[in-house]
Amino acid sequence: MFKYFLRKIRLLSNARKEPYLQFFHILGFYPDKIDYYLLALRHRSMTKSSASGHSLSNERLEFLGDAVLNSVVTDILFTRYDRQREGFLTNTRSKLVKRDFLNQLALEMGLDKLVVKSRHIANAINSNIYGNAFEALIGAIYLDQGYKQCKRFVEKRLFKTFIDLDKVVVDEKNYKSKIIEFCQKHHLKYEFVLLEEEILSANSHVFHTELIINEKHICEADGASKKESQQNASYKAFCMIEENPDFLKEFDSP
Repeated sequence: MFKYFLRKIRLLSNARKEPYLQFFHILGFYPDKIDYYLLALRHRSMTKSSASGHSLSNERLEFLGDAVLNSVVTDILFTRYDRQREGFLTNTRSKLVKRDFLNQLALEMGLDKLVVKSRHIANAINSNIYGNAFEALIGAIYLDQGYKQCKRFVEKRLFKTFIDLDKVVVDEKNYKSKIIEFCQKHHLKYEFVLLEEEILSANSHVFHTELIINEKHICEADGASKKESQQNASYKAFCMIEENPDFLKEFDSP
């Protein structure tokens, strides 16, 4: 109990000091061990050495934060969408932790103004800097406050202020239409082929679907219905298109 009061006194004394106040505006709570948060925003281009000679940047915190964020988002989605199947949960989580999504989220939170990086680093070329810093920030929260605070931060702060989760879910359901629009736009033929229907029990089936574009195998996916397996295959293809700027070149005539 005595340690609790000491911590309260320390936090109150730091409440109006920078950078505690800056982090409070972003996090919604005051950090306890501020060094974790400062390190989370230190890009590798500004690496410094510790007293023991170890290199210090946000890369290790980013590694930790990536794992914690996946766990927290999984936890929240599993509880909130208790009637949705695994494919829906997986696809929604993938979108929420996707690099482009985290980059944009970090900018909306204002992390770009706090990240410490070399002035020679071009933002346009290194567009993942801020998304990486966001993951490192999650790692800092985890080390400083624990898993429950990480979940509270994502659920109460991010999903109420920066992320419209219901909109993300609606967009997630439309990946098949996005693939169809993409193929029509670029004059490509597409086909969803049911490869297999596995009967697990009287009320449980698994459908295995292949997506073919211009007679080329693109991907395969499972689902509890034909529609769900097609949506899951569409999501995989959509990610492939977004991550590969040369995707269309695969269909160029020889």
